[in-house]
Amino acid sequence: MDMNAGRDSQAVVETRLTHETHRLATGLLVDAAGRPSVPRQALAQLRDFLVVNLRHHHEIEDEWLWPLILTAAPDAKRALDDLSEEHERLDTALDRLADIGLTGARDHDGEDLNEDDRHALREAAVAVRDSVRDHLAHEEPVLFPALRAHITPAQWAEFAQRVIATTPPVAGHLMIGLLDEVGAPAEVESIFVNMPPPVKSLLPALRDQAAADLRVLRGIGS
Repeated sequence: MDMNAGRDSQAVVETRLTHETHRLATGLLVDAAGRPSVPRQALAQLRDFLVVNLRHHHEIEDEWLWPLILTAAPDAKRALDDLSEEHERLDTALDRLADIGLTGARDHDGEDLNEDDRHALREAAVAVRDSVRDHLAHEEPVLFPALRAHITPAQWAEFAQRVIATTPPVAGHLMIGLLDEVGAPAEVESIFVNMPPPVKSLLPALRDQAAADLRVLRGIGS
């Protein structure tokens, strides 16, 4: 079935790439939290990006996408309810991650982030990463076939526009950079093609900003 991924529905392509960015970004935060060279503000930016985007992603699934699927496939209710319960458990892990103090000036010892805070951040990030990966392993075998069978291109286009309109504007350039890493150029372009013209005109600058920030998080050069 995956042999035809290049001809897959836009719904599956966009969902698959979004999930891959979540896998990549959660793993990146775990690695960056354990890297002393990564400054507090870079960690805070990635953490805040993850918290708001993961919450937004599962909220729009629960509130908008699941009802759309259930209209066409009522027998999917049990499976979708189980996925929503996993969303609630992920919220608990996100709450813990969001509560780690990463804002403000350098501490009194001159350290950008002390060892205890960095350890607490990494532990919370590991919990989110593992929760996301386990959840996606359960969700994708249910969701991808449902998107293929029950969501029309017009329904997905409307849903995707609602997603764009309601996505919190927190470090959005990171999503652009991460999509470029996980998707083929044609797949990424198929997502960006419907962006408002003012945003599309900023794509080169946003890509440059994302590349620079991701290098910092990975401890690559200056």
